[in-house]
Amino acid sequence: MACRSSCGSGPLNEDNARFLLLAVFIIVYLLCGAAVFSALEEPKEREAKERWAQRFERFSQKYNLSKKELSNFLRNYEEANVAGIRVDTIRPRWDFPGAFYFVGTVVSTIGFGMTTPATIGGKVFLMFYGLIGCAATILFFNLFLERVITVIAFVLKSCHERRQNNAVLPQNGRHIAEGGGVTGGGRGREEGLAGWKPSVYCVMLILGVAAILVSCCASFMYSAAEGWGYLDSLYFCFVAFSTIGFGDMVSSQRAAYEGHATAAYRLGNFLFILTGVCCIYSLFNVISIIIKQVLNWLLRRMEPPCHCCLPGRGGHHPHRYPRRNVVAPGHLRARRDHSIETDAVNESETDTGRRMSGEMISMRDFLAANKVNLAIMQKQLSEMANGHPPQSSSRQNGFSGGVGALGIMNNRLAETSVDR
Repeated sequence: MACRSSCGSGPLNEDNARFLLLAVFIIVYLLCGAAVFSALEEPKEREAKERWAQRFERFSQKYNLSKKELSNFLRNYEEANVAGIRVDTIRPRWDFPGAFYFVGTVVSTIGFGMTTPATIGGKVFLMFYGLIGCAATILFFNLFLERVITVIAFVLKSCHERRQNNAVLPQNGRHIAEGGGVTGGGRGREEGLAGWKPSVYCVMLILGVAAILVSCCASFMYSAAEGWGYLDSLYFCFVAFSTIGFGDMVSSQRAAYEGHATAAYRLGNFLFILTGVCCIYSLFNVISIIIKQVLNWLLRRMEPPCHCCLPGRGGHHPHRYPRRNVVAPGHLRARRDHSIETDAVNESETDTGRRMSGEMISMRDFLAANKVNLAIMQKQLSEMANGHPPQSSSRQNGFSGGVGALGIMNNRLAETSVDR
């Protein structure tokens, strides 16, 4: 352990290395995205500029208007457009329903931008109103994610208990479990399943399916009511549900909808946006766990060997005390101790055929090795806020405590919980 502390005491420890690797990944991801969007959208932009210049020239010549006067008129229209004035008839922006729609986009952080406060008092009030409203809404999204994980765990546990009930044989009012142990009634099974936790992949799959279903159903409604194409409606759903909120397409802005019940449509729009934002927000947080596991695996592959720990030099075996939050090949997961410095026991440790230490693990082994410890965001901050000193118990896995979405998923997912 002394060698481990000396090896891991450098300025670039595992947490810093993970942070830097993620920063590099995001920068590369941004560069790739910029290249793709520039290639796709720049020709369309040039074409639109050329077409507008031709229309501007023809209009000024047709009505004998100077270009300066026409440009000033267009600037005035742009100012009116910012205030909510449109050529087509739209719903009032600052009556009570319109203001309620606006505050909904504020606290949900969508911010379409089609309505903005124009007065000094409105801008100042928005600063304080958004500070509390956004924080409360984010807390609501986090608690929604907690409820989702709890419901999934309850359903999986119930299905497991039902299969177990079908597999046991009654014997004098008692049950014989699958492993041969005798339990009195269902209490033993309940105690044995008290720590039942769903896999992060199961939660991601369920949230992904839910988000797709909500988006598809909402797109049908928007296509019928707004007259958008179905693909445009799907695009709007993702932009709105992910709280990106470009504002190029905004729902429920007409004063009335012909052939549709306006009140029912606006209620459906509110419910779809609320449900979609909750699902997408939760899905983003679960995907972040997967990304963190990939980063841990990459760090493990890039980690140089510790020369002071090599066998035959008076040190420990290099894999005797591996770094926490890493994914290791199968033979490195055959440990039984649960410590903050070690990975927990993996179910595949009894599998036959171990890989050599120098051999790359396959994707199947990588997925099987994902039950690892993850460092918890703001763990020290949470402990200080609660007045508790940092815990050094062997039951800690680096995930207990914490705040936010990661803190909620600490002990509720199989890959991040203590009692796996």
